[in-house]
Amino acid sequence: MRSGGRAVVLTLVAAGVWLFATPSLDPGTADFVATPAPAVAPVAEPPPLTLEELTARVDPTVVTLSASAGFSGVAGTGFVVAPDGIVLTNFHVVENATDISAVHMGNGLIYDATVLGYDKSRDVAVVQLITAADLPVVELAPDPLPEVGDAVTAVGNASGAGVLVPAPGAVTALDQQVRTRSSVDGSGNTLERMIRVDADVRAGDSGGPLFDAWGRVVGVNTAGLSDEARNGTEFTPPQAPEAYAVPIAEAVSVLDQVLAGQSGGTVHVGPTPYFGVSVRDVSVFENKPAIGAAVVSVTFDSPAEVLGLSAGDIIVTFDGTEIGSSSDLSEALLGRRPGEPAVVEWVDDAGVTSSGTITLAAGMPTA
Repeated sequence: MRSGGRAVVLTLVAAGVWLFATPSLDPGTADFVATPAPAVAPVAEPPPLTLEELTARVDPTVVTLSASAGFSGVAGTGFVVAPDGIVLTNFHVVENATDISAVHMGNGLIYDATVLGYDKSRDVAVVQLITAADLPVVELAPDPLPEVGDAVTAVGNASGAGVLVPAPGAVTALDQQVRTRSSVDGSGNTLERMIRVDADVRAGDSGGPLFDAWGRVVGVNTAGLSDEARNGTEFTPPQAPEAYAVPIAEAVSVLDQVLAGQSGGTVHVGPTPYFGVSVRDVSVFENKPAIGAAVVSVTFDSPAEVLGLSAGDIIVTFDGTEIGSSSDLSEALLGRRPGEPAVVEWVDDAGVTSSGTITLAAGMPTA
């Protein structure tokens, strides 16, 4: 139970009860005293783990991840939440990946992996280790959030070296908004409700668990300082460690929705549909429809190109759903699967409205 942000233990104390009785045939009185019930002792929290104890307990629940797309690759981390190889990690670790493999740090086995679902807005992905069984799983913290000042340890595949490195620290703030930048393609994402810590989280730690002092997961390590910021440059001094994690309750919310097979909101479940356009919001200064998703580019041989879309067109409906912005189109695609048809309506540069039916292709995890 939490009160005012601090842990509170409630103790029930039974007071002694005095009973008085006066027998009808005896002019005297007799006092009967009930024995007081013993006080209930508060439940004692076990002592915090040493770094060595924490490492021994949690490392067998962690995997290192390698995700590749063409000639580029990403190293990251994940942690096992179900014995059959269900793993939580960051979306940006598996974004655009065509091949994913995982090394289980408990048994040393290498697994092929597939993405079951994801939420880019919360940077969470759910991955299945193919053929995995009877794996040890992490313990989740009982409270939704840690408290500022709590000791924590980030564990991950630091620098992509393939070994787990613990990074101890403490919680320095809650409910933080942070703007992240992908080290692969430079794309940005704004994350909300993040936990800020002063642990030295590095590239490769993404998607790894943030443990409390008893080895329970409180968050998913997501963002840290760049190497330039950590080490300093010729012109700037090194910065003190600063990193951010997705609260475990947020990640579990995505996990539950994915395992239930329910795409919706910002969560996509199953294989990723591919349309083949990049879009932006319509500018109010353009002499075009005031709302819609403006096509920036169309990929060669994609469903969008086959349909006849081109840069400058404004998509206004997608399978009967009105499209008022680029995010509307992303949300309309979240619930779809490869092979499904969809009717698209758009307005071209001349103001002519056209429509046609596409068949969504299979794509990579993206939003």
